Amino acid sequence: MRPPLGHFASKTTQVCRLQKSLYGLRQASRQWNAKLVSSLAEFGFVQSKANYSLFTKCTATSFIALFVYVDDIILMSSDTNSSDAVKEFLETKFRIKNLGKLRYFLGMEVGRTQAGIQLCQRKYALDILAETGLLATKPSPLPMEPNIKLKRDEGELFHDPALYRKLVGKLLYLTNTRPDLNYSVNLLSQFMDNPRVPHYDVVLKVLKYVKGTPGQGIFLPANSNIELVAYSNANWATCPDTRRSTTGFCVFIGKSLVSWKSKKHNTISRSSAESEYRAMAAVVCELTWVLYLLTDLRITIGTPTTLYCDNIAAMHIAANPVFHERTKHIELDCHLVRDKILAGQVKIAHVFSSAQLADLLPKPLHSPVFQRLLFKMRVINVYSPSCGGILELKEDNSQTLGRPPD
Repeated sequence: MRPPLGHFASKTTQVCRLQKSLYGLRQASRQWNAKLVSSLAEFGFVQSKANYSLFTKCTATSFIALFVYVDDIILMSSDTNSSDAVKEFLETKFRIKNLGKLRYFLGMEVGRTQAGIQLCQRKYALDILAETGLLATKPSPLPMEPNIKLKRDEGELFHDPALYRKLVGKLLYLTNTRPDLNYSVNLLSQFMDNPRVPHYDVVLKVLKYVKGTPGQGIFLPANSNIELVAYSNANWATCPDTRRSTTGFCVFIGKSLVSWKSKKHNTISRSSAESEYRAMAAVVCELTWVLYLLTDLRITIGTPTTLYCDNIAAMHIAANPVFHERTKHIELDCHLVRDKILAGQVKIAHVFSSAQLADLLPKPLHSPVFQRLLFKMRVINVYSPSCGGILELKEDNSQTLGRPPD
């Protein structure tokens, strides 16, 4: 560090001793987190093992949940007096700023009505379009053309790889509320090291799709049942360079979509049934984590989780352990599915391909099927006239707290 003005060290081996952590130092973030965790523990909060950013406190009359991102905090409580007590305690430890009811957090817009909660990133999407100069471009009905095959060495090298990485990184954050962009961004992120012109053309295609639906996001209905439902799917040997498959799954709590993923496999599958079985193993791991998180939130699910799959051969492999000749080359961790079925935590059910909600995550689809699956997943655009306009905000006990910079 540079010595402060007016200080002249008599020896070059002397160092300065800091009395408190400062912004910009490498250990500042760790020290801030340790201070916050110890302060919350002093008030009685318990840090979640499923998500270390979540803190909960349960009393005889109320339940409080507190979510932390660096120095931004979301406070949720079933009782107003309890939330006021938490804010008063934090004010004795830090200089905080109460931003009121939860409406905007980390680029995500929160709209609330009696029907449910809508999460979207409209302002963030419009900022990306303004930065790239595509606010006046013609919208696209799809983020990616069906049956498209992007190869690593096809086409000329893109002249500005930093721009490509920057745009894909921004789109990656947009997938927090946009499952419809998950597969496209996952595919484009595989060419970050050496992007080419065809890859950048697909990025522009995705941005044109965002232009048509900037306010699209997830709708969480208020009348959902407390039950876990999951859909898993896989696209076998979809990568033309490595011949690896792509997994796609989505998890619902009642009618609310809470988790989804699109990811290329780490190894090659010898058959479509094997790729579907690996997809089932991935979603079972995600379900295990969701159950841990719900336990920390004092939510109990008494019924087994229903896992829908459209591949009958994969279902037989999961339910029947005698297929040793066909499955002896599969990694042992994939057989977690069988253990969960025998324990009664997961039950497998067949679903027709036309009703497979996870079908849009491992591959691009045509427009009618794509729009139909999005509607069933309750991914809607509340700014569209067909949705009745912008959601009106309603007062609730979810509040945003922030610590002002020192």
